[in-house]
Amino acid sequence: MPWRLPLRRTRSGTYQLSLSAQHRQLLQALTKQLLAVIAAQPDEPSLRRLAPPAYTSDPRAEQEYRRLMGADLEERRSRALGVLASTAGATELSAEQLDEWLRALNALRLWLGTLLDVSEDEGAEEPEDDWHAAYRFLTALQAYAIDALEGAR
Repeated sequence: MPWRLPLRRTRSGTYQLSLSAQHRQLLQALTKQLLAVIAAQPDEPSLRRLAPPAYTSDPRAEQEYRRLMGADLEERRSRALGVLASTAGATELSAEQLDEWLRALNALRLWLGTLLDVSEDEGAEEPEDDWHAAYRFLTALQAYAIDALEGAR
């Protein structure tokens, strides 16, 4: 059987999702773990990349930004993670769902990358363990999602 892209746009404008049961379970498990950490420990250091400062040199502007935008950004992230968790078993996604997937995949990668201390050093060796494999899977799936959406434009 020939290899197929895990995510591709259909003629009808939806997106066909071809993932193994193991990958679908991984997406659901990681999403649930991240939502649990956000709910139980919102100041957890592994979450720092999810909401980087908008104003690094102006604490008052940063505080005002957080006051005005913080709840909205958190709600959008939670919604995206919820869509990913609820549609991880789907074989087809709408453009809106895939857009939410992108937000959720980004949040998962930022969180997991922080936990694993992943750097942008191109020559850096990543260990061959399940967590790093999950990070690489999320990265690849995010790239496929971007490619699928760009192909629709």
